[in-house]
Amino acid sequence: MNETFGSGTYDVVVVGGGAAGLSAALVLGRARHRTLVVDAGEPRNAPSSHMQGYLSRDGMAPAEFLALGREEIARYGVELVRDRVTDVTRDGDFTVALDAGPAVRARRLVVATGLKDEMPAVPGVAERFGRDVLHCPFCHGWEVRDEPFGVLASSAMSVHQALMVSQWSKDVTFFLHEVAEEELSDQDLRRLAAAGVDVVPGEVAELVVEDDRLTGVRLADGTTHARSVLFVGPRPVPRTGLLERLGAEMNETPFGAYPVVDPTGLTTVPGVWAAGNAIGFAEQVVHAASGGYRAAAAIVGDLLMTGLDAAVNG
Repeated sequence: MNETFGSGTYDVVVVGGGAAGLSAALVLGRARHRTLVVDAGEPRNAPSSHMQGYLSRDGMAPAEFLALGREEIARYGVELVRDRVTDVTRDGDFTVALDAGPAVRARRLVVATGLKDEMPAVPGVAERFGRDVLHCPFCHGWEVRDEPFGVLASSAMSVHQALMVSQWSKDVTFFLHEVAEEELSDQDLRRLAAAGVDVVPGEVAELVVEDDRLTGVRLADGTTHARSVLFVGPRPVPRTGLLERLGAEMNETPFGAYPVVDPTGLTTVPGVWAAGNAIGFAEQVVHAASGGYRAAAAIVGDLLMTGLDAAVNG
């Protein structure tokens, strides 16, 4: 560890070392700001073997992407510590309490803590998530194109997922699971029929796996439907506790509560920016990296103008 770690005040502490946090740290380091990244090592996309849709990085393993990012920020003197932020308090600057290391001080904060996906409570789903149990067709649709898809309903909103995945396969079965068919609107049913999606009522009991491959979906009545891919809708749980303790205004959505932010990611708490899945459940890796960049650029300008105004005002 750097001998100066924890001493003095950092210009910026970035909480979270995923795409958003590392992107912010890269911009801040290149702008010559003393920056610390605190990373608990729990990236949302860890179950996936590859990430897609990121220009020039399509197909790269998420772990490799993050390792390269850590190498890049180190070139500019950015420090990174494996730890967890347990609390943040403010008395002019910010005091950032760590689980294992000493508390650190920061003039500005970037919260890029992401979220956690909670899987539907169906045996086999959590174990196979990121392999043949998927959630995002933009992330994985090309790799499983034209295979027999299943979609596990978690709410009436799952109709949208069933319709979307039909772009990648014309063999789609929509398992209503615990959703009653009466909860679907006439428009939903017409769209599903137009897309060629089969609607199957009844609770899903388990996944059928043979030779470490998904081969089917078994219902509670014992019937089995041959499927090689299952799309699910995890429940996103935002990791926004730090923002809430700082008093950030939150916006309640069907996918959790997220901070109210301006276009740069600035929250309603002065000096605190948020980026990546800390501001929304649908932020992909490329969006998260972009959000981290925007937040960092705004912070560079904010710190500069604050210093200049202090000099002008004596």
